Amino acid sequence: MAYNPPNPIPFSEPPYIRGLPSPYITPAHRRFQQACRKFATENLIQHALEWEREGTVPEHVFHTFCKHNMLLPNMPTPLPVDLLKRLGINDILGVKVEDWDYIYTGIYCDEMARSGLSGPAGSLNTGFGFGIPPIYVFGSVELQAQFLPEMLTGKKRSCIAITEPGAGSDVANIATTAVKSADGQHYIVNGSKKWITNGIWSDYATMAVRTGGPGAAGLSVLIVPLKGHPGVSMHRLKVSGQITGGASFIELDNVKVPVSNIVGKEGDGMRIIMTNFNHERICIAVGVTRQARVALSAAFSYCLKREAFGKTLMDQPVVRHRLAKAGAELESMWAWVEQILYQLIHLSKEEAYRQLGGLTALAKAKSGMVLNECAQTAVLLFGGSGYTKSGQGELVEAILRDVHSARIPGGSEDVMLDLSVRQLVKLYQVEEKKLSQSAKI
Repeated sequence: MAYNPPNPIPFSEPPYIRGLPSPYITPAHRRFQQACRKFATENLIQHALEWEREGTVPEHVFHTFCKHNMLLPNMPTPLPVDLLKRLGINDILGVKVEDWDYIYTGIYCDEMARSGLSGPAGSLNTGFGFGIPPIYVFGSVELQAQFLPEMLTGKKRSCIAITEPGAGSDVANIATTAVKSADGQHYIVNGSKKWITNGIWSDYATMAVRTGGPGAAGLSVLIVPLKGHPGVSMHRLKVSGQITGGASFIELDNVKVPVSNIVGKEGDGMRIIMTNFNHERICIAVGVTRQARVALSAAFSYCLKREAFGKTLMDQPVVRHRLAKAGAELESMWAWVEQILYQLIHLSKEEAYRQLGGLTALAKAKSGMVLNECAQTAVLLFGGSGYTKSGQGELVEAILRDVHSARIPGGSEDVMLDLSVRQLVKLYQVEEKKLSQSAKI
């Protein structure tokens, strides 16, 4: 494999890619990073800005990624190894599916975001990252056999559909209803879903619905047919950030769904959704941190060559101060993300959920703040060029518009900050109770 040298511009690469020692990265991880960079560059990154301008990533790109098993890394680890092997899927760019760990996931998410734009990669990965996992983690054997072979091989596309016009981070207030038909053979689904990434291209949605009374206890998860299904209408939404992700509005008018499409059992919805969120948030944090890298390193490069008042911008102390402040936030964020990825490998799923759920929410929130700092810094240092949707500042302008797609989806920033502290308080209370009990012995 040809060696792809790292970008020498400061802040442009994670430390391990620049040749610095890492306690997390093995030679096998590094080999995958090289292969992943080559594949992602050829099939996505080099075209990303062009496709973002056009508003859509061509359909063939999705199929190319599926052909090479390069959307499987979006799923939580461990991967569903037995199922993948039954489908003839044994490796991902040379990494055996049974050897896959969260460091590989982090490398993949980092490389997929290297264009600086969240939309092009987001147009491909949402189904695998968030729509498929509830089916193989919580679904019955029959449900898995019905849907997963075509989903995992890319013959059918899926999405995750939770958010509604009146319920985003407040998942317990989901209003879309699923009521059993008189013969008990179908759920009749009514309601709407909004800001659903990839919705318009999806054959199925892993959807949060209300099968019971109010609150979290009444929620369930249902696999709902979308494209061409009677009663379903969809259209794209115009959002202020990325375009290519295909944010969609879905209306459901008496949509008939077989009762066998339930994931888990009725009333399991909140548990399924919350478990899925942890994986989503760490993936968001990794990709967002790479977006921050792209913005800040672009500004650094610009400041080395742009002249004002008789010298380069880099010769101005105030400019160096801005770059340093943003760079410190960026590298601190990456170190934290790597730490969480490593911890996910070495904790059981149950312990990781308990110990890291709140911290992952906090990391997701902080990554959005870091992106905001780096993107704001980049646009300010580019000046008028950073405020223009063309020319040398086009990319940083686009990244700044994309900041809120990092700070809102997957749990909005303020909700994540509150959730993280509430989770930490619960951990403290458990440990404090243990100490009290041991002191009495």
